[in-house]
Amino acid sequence: MTIDLKTIKHIAKLSRISLEDEKAQKLATDLSSIFEFIEKLNELNTKDVAPLTSIAETTLKFRKDEVKSENLREKILKNSPSDNEDFFVVPKVVE
Repeated sequence: MTIDLKTIKHIAKLSRISLEDEKAQKLATDLSSIFEFIEKLNELNTKDVAPLTSIAETTLKFRKDEVKSENLREKILKNSPSDNEDFFVVPKVVE
């Protein structure tokens, strides 16, 4: 996949970014090489490769799920800007 100058300028316009022609041309070249590399990676056969969550070969340590401190609700709700017994009351931010 190649990225041309027209596509770069269109993306820059949508992103509200001003680009000089010289910088846009370099960006088009760089993005084209990145997409070519991605296409090469897509050609690899990964059928028998297990997905990874990390490159480090470690296992997670299990621990008991236990409550360490009890009844913190009152202490936490003391920080609420309004008095309420059940939850935080905050000002409306989305209309």
